[in-house]
Amino acid sequence: MAHEHTAGHPSPDEEYRETPPGSTYEHTDANVRIIVKFLLWLAVSAVVIHLGLGVMYDALVRQATETEHAYPLAVAQEEPLPPAPRLQQFPRNELYQFRLDEQSLLERYGWMNREAGIVHIPVEEAMRLTVERGLLASRPPETTAPATAPGQMPGDASSGRTMERRRQ
Repeated sequence: MAHEHTAGHPSPDEEYRETPPGSTYEHTDANVRIIVKFLLWLAVSAVVIHLGLGVMYDALVRQATETEHAYPLAVAQEEPLPPAPRLQQFPRNELYQFRLDEQSLLERYGWMNREAGIVHIPVEEAMRLTVERGLLASRPPETTAPATAPGQMPGDASSGRTMERRRQ
């Protein structure tokens, strides 16, 4: 089947080599009118979409502020607390107050258990009384070092309190 050209060109390549006189672009490649029309409709649709989204956003914000509770029975109820354990609101203040309470407990006299007769006294007073009464246990002086048999060394499991035979 032969390819017939009605425009008078001997081959398809010859059609693209020639440009009409006064022309600044090739008329067969792209239709500029259609491209400009597409870009215009693209810009118009983008503006319409953005305006529609803005109107919808404003409507949703208005609806959220007008409606306080989603359920009518929830109006009479107070705000529920999250399940325990809850986070502390002011942890530094609570820690400061805890340390103040502990410090006052260490620096004053008071009952720990009145029924059992257990009291607490300031730490400095307790240390002074312990030294005065001689309640500190002291080790007897070692006169001689314990005799060790040759080949024995302090054991690892007893922190050196017992001797064990070396393995060689």
